[in-house]
Amino acid sequence: MSTTTVSTTPKSARPLWRRLIGFNLLSAVILGIGGYYLGWWIGHLVSEGKSFEYTGATNENDAALLLAYFGGVIGFLIGLGFANYPVSRMLGRPASLREKEEEGIGRYFGLCTDHKVVGIQYLCGIGLFFFVGGLNAMLIRTELLQSNPTFVGPNQYLSLVGEHGTMMMGMMTSGILGPFANYFVPIMIGARRMAFPRIEALTFWLLMAAGFILTSTIFFGGFPTGWTGYEPLNDQAVMGMDSYICFFALVGLSMALLGLNMLATIITMRAPGLSWSRLPIFVWSVFATSVLMVLAAPMLVATLLMAALDRTIGTSFFIPGGGGSSYLFQNLFWFFGHPEVYILALPAFGIVLELLPVFTRKPLWGYRLAVSGMLGVSLLSFFVWQHHLFVSGINADLRPFYMLSTEIISVPTGFIFLCVMGTLWKARTSFSVPMLFCLGWAFNFLIGGLSGVFLSDTPSDTDTHGSFFVMAHFHYTIMGGLIFTFFAAIYYWVPKMVGLNFNEKLAKTHFWLMFVSFNSTFLPLFVLGMEGMPRRVSFYEPKFHALNVWVSVSAFVLGFSMLIFLFNTVYSLIFVRERAAQNPWRSKSLEWQVPTPVPVNNFEQIPVFDADPYDYGTPLAVGPAQPAGAGG
Repeated sequence: MSTTTVSTTPKSARPLWRRLIGFNLLSAVILGIGGYYLGWWIGHLVSEGKSFEYTGATNENDAALLLAYFGGVIGFLIGLGFANYPVSRMLGRPASLREKEEEGIGRYFGLCTDHKVVGIQYLCGIGLFFFVGGLNAMLIRTELLQSNPTFVGPNQYLSLVGEHGTMMMGMMTSGILGPFANYFVPIMIGARRMAFPRIEALTFWLLMAAGFILTSTIFFGGFPTGWTGYEPLNDQAVMGMDSYICFFALVGLSMALLGLNMLATIITMRAPGLSWSRLPIFVWSVFATSVLMVLAAPMLVATLLMAALDRTIGTSFFIPGGGGSSYLFQNLFWFFGHPEVYILALPAFGIVLELLPVFTRKPLWGYRLAVSGMLGVSLLSFFVWQHHLFVSGINADLRPFYMLSTEIISVPTGFIFLCVMGTLWKARTSFSVPMLFCLGWAFNFLIGGLSGVFLSDTPSDTDTHGSFFVMAHFHYTIMGGLIFTFFAAIYYWVPKMVGLNFNEKLAKTHFWLMFVSFNSTFLPLFVLGMEGMPRRVSFYEPKFHALNVWVSVSAFVLGFSMLIFLFNTVYSLIFVRERAAQNPWRSKSLEWQVPTPVPVNNFEQIPVFDADPYDYGTPLAVGPAQPAGAGG
């Protein structure tokens, strides 16, 4: 039996120059740039003589750009240190099972296997790209202040719309699971870490690489397809389309790995006594979302791979002239795309149901009904995708089935709403900031659900398809649902994550301004859609001008509310730094019973659960502790 000598000198004590040239964000950027140019050079070699010109001036080489992105991502990951573990194992060397868990601030800028660090990395990274997407929205509404193109041209406008939608849909797929599930699910189930810590870190850095790749599309002409990437526009577009393909492929890979890791953690690493019937409802929502991620995201990756092959080596999966079908792309995309809507919605359900018992001081009404609703939504989400294709030449005999399946999925969604209403009934509600955002979700999601009825029915969908009515419905469902609960989770859990409080007056100002301006922005779009104004156009009939000005001004106020949140974050967490109590909300869930800040190993001893969740009015539903080795 051999022994290995381990240095006790902390890594943070090494000289600065040693830390700068180690595996961290700086080395990742350097190797990423090198990998990008290596891939660009190889792409030009393998496709020499196959380039063609567009707009009469610039050579387009899709293979070179795709290989450049691939090389850049590989170099970026190697620079972060993701090759260290497999290389060490192949060389027979002992490999560390914990990466940078004990280091200082530097652990946030590299590969770290502490799930709490990864959660904070996700929160900051997704927040950055959320504001980038929001800035694009402000530019879109600036253009629509006039009925004729004045700010940007029609092609640039399409690129703005596409980048806004793609950034928001791609990044916010992990908007809840990335920061909050990674941070809190292991603690809530009594585990010390995620099942696959390196995969957990990999999902974050893949998502960040994807965000910067999408942002780079402006240097390659953008893309004209919106966030859906439809063929044949996909194949006909300039090189900016390759940025879209790489972005969503990396997002899909990140989603699939994130979902797999969450499922493995929840299934195999629960503490003793934590049966399925005692699982916190937020963990149930993460479980249901993870199932969708694992099953739906690979379809997206495969579809984009086929589109990339069509653009680079002359296959014709989606090109009618070569025997392919652009209609096939729509089916494959929406087979992923509609479950993705519930990948966004299900975590929002979980947050609302998790927070309501805390702020009403009541048990969650209909726990099992809520669980069945979430699992029902997951199952039925795979049977509704063709309602997006009612006007795309779908076989008329199929329409009744997809109308029915779309309407049936409102039943398990209704279960969730019943549980919300039942928990609020006769409750002594505390209107704290997280609770206000949950109530805002209830109002917004109700409007989104009711407007969705019109789009599930073929005759009414035919009239409103492609109009601002669809966009209003979509934003009420996703932004009115996911984003409001995203902020509820921030105000609820970030004090635990960083140990500091937000300024409550600024937080309430943020909520009320956001809630009023959100509805002032998107309610009028239902009217514009019913009157026939199409979306994704930068010019419109003069009769729509006054309402568009109202919407744009409201959108600017909505954007300003986000600046209030940003100011509150900087003011409260950097300058004032008021220490947060260990359990300011008097919650009974396990994550609020551990110290603040949470120790690296979460628990000194693995807890034992001996009561049902949300048992408000009775002692804490976590029993005595076992030795640390028990329960895994």
